[in-house]
Amino acid sequence: MTPATTHPAHHRNGLGIAYRMMAMVCMAGLGAIVKWTGQHGIPVFEIIFFRNAIAFVPLGIYIWRTAGISVLKTQRPLGHLHRSAVGLFGMICGFSALQHLALTQATAFTFAAPLFMTALSALMLKEFVGWHRWGAVVAGFIGVLIMVRPVRGQLNLVGVGFALAAALGSALATVQIRQIAVTEKGPTIVFYFTLAGTVAGLVGSAFHWVTPDGATLAVLILGGLIGGVGQLFLTEAIRVAPVGVVAPFDYSQLIWATILGYLIWGDLPHAATLTGAAVVAASGLYILHRELVRFRGAREPTEAPL
Repeated sequence: MTPATTHPAHHRNGLGIAYRMMAMVCMAGLGAIVKWTGQHGIPVFEIIFFRNAIAFVPLGIYIWRTAGISVLKTQRPLGHLHRSAVGLFGMICGFSALQHLALTQATAFTFAAPLFMTALSALMLKEFVGWHRWGAVVAGFIGVLIMVRPVRGQLNLVGVGFALAAALGSALATVQIRQIAVTEKGPTIVFYFTLAGTVAGLVGSAFHWVTPDGATLAVLILGGLIGGVGQLFLTEAIRVAPVGVVAPFDYSQLIWATILGYLIWGDLPHAATLTGAAVVAASGLYILHRELVRFRGAREPTEAPL
C-alpha cells in the first residue's frame, strides 16, 4: 500500500478522533452545567427541557446543511418512541446522579454502560457472548464495586443508584439504536430523541418550575448548546471513522470532568474512584477489542470463537 492511498484513511481517522475528543469535552462541560444549575435550585426536568430545546439550534443547522428536512421521515415511529423512553430514563437518572455525586465520580460510573450493553445484547438481541466478554463484564463490575466504596460513611446509595441506572439507560438506548439504525439515519434518531426530551422536560417542569435568574438562564442555554454540539460531534466521529478507532477516546471525558470538578468545586477524585474507573475502562476496552475480533471472525470462518 502506497503512502498516497493510506493518507486519506489516516486523515479521516484523525478527524474522527478529534471529533470524539471534542464530544467528550462537551459532555464533561454539560455535566458540570447540570450539576451547577441543580445546585442553584433548577429542577432536573427543567434542566432536561433547556438541554433539549436549545439543542435544536445546532441540530437544526446541521440537518439543514447536510441531509435536509427529508431526513425527518421515519419508518420506525415506535422504535423512536422506545429509544427515546430508555434514553430519557438514562438522562433523568444521570442528571439526578450529578446532584448527589462529585462530577468525576458521576462521570466514572457512566463507563459501566458497555458492561450493561454486552449483557443486554445477549438477552435482547440474542447475540452470542463468549467467555472473554463475560469475563470482562465481571471484571468491570468489580471495578464498579471499587468505585462504590461500600464502607460505612462513604457509601452514597442514592447517587450511586442513580448513576448505575443512568449507565443501564445508556446501554438500553444503544441497543435500541442498533435495532432501528437498519432503516433510520443518525440525524433522524437524534432529532426525535431531542424532540421527546423537550416534551418530557416541559411536561415534568409543569409540576415544578423555578424561574431562573439571568446568570442561571444563560448557563442553562449554554448547556443546551453544548449538549447539542456534543451530540453532533459524536455523530460526525462515527461517520468519518470506525467505532473501534474512536470509542476508546470516550474515557478522556474523565480527564475533563476532573479538571472542571477541581476548578469549579475544588474536588479531587478519590483514589478508589480512579482505581475503579481504570478497571472499568480496561474492561470496556477489552469488550470493544473482542467485538472487533468477532466482526472479523464473521468474515473469516477460521477465526477462533469467543
